[in-house]
Amino acid sequence: MEKALVKMGSLKAGTFWVSKKAKEEISNISQDLSTFSNTVEEKAKWIFNKLKGKPEKSLHDLLRENNLPAGLFPQNITCYEFDESKSKLIVYFPSPCEVSFKDSSIIRYSNRVKATLSRGKLSGIEGMKTKVLVWVKVTGINVESYKSDKVWFTAGVKKSRSKDTYEIPCDAIRVEEF
Repeated sequence: MEKALVKMGSLKAGTFWVSKKAKEEISNISQDLSTFSNTVEEKAKWIFNKLKGKPEKSLHDLLRENNLPAGLFPQNITCYEFDESKSKLIVYFPSPCEVSFKDSSIIRYSNRVKATLSRGKLSGIEGMKTKVLVWVKVTGINVESYKSDKVWFTAGVKKSRSKDTYEIPCDAIRVEEF
């Protein structure tokens, strides 16, 4: 009788464990489907706007509208996405590349650069480096005011550079690795 009760108790515990695991898996699947659905919806809106002929401004115009120099990104980008509701900017390149500017500064770009765009500021940057003595990740770029003649780069430390250097977009050259 005791063995039967023990077996019955272990069956209940096993059933509980399986039920709990099943609920966790179903929850994970629903989260994945929700994420997938949101991504498909965003891409569908982008395609619909393209097909509808809704003109998308150039990346350089978008930067200028946000009080940033147009030349922060080179001319030869593949495309860009900007989510106004979240201020998220993603810039795509055909391959890792770099630009050497007239002040001898160099910026290197990954295949994809992500950032948050706000008035006079790119923050939370991923996929951009500058050469100081060694390559250092650029995490932020800002222009303090419309009349400012300086662009501030945050790459470990904050360093100012002349805004004129970045006003005109240049062509980037391909590099092997970011």
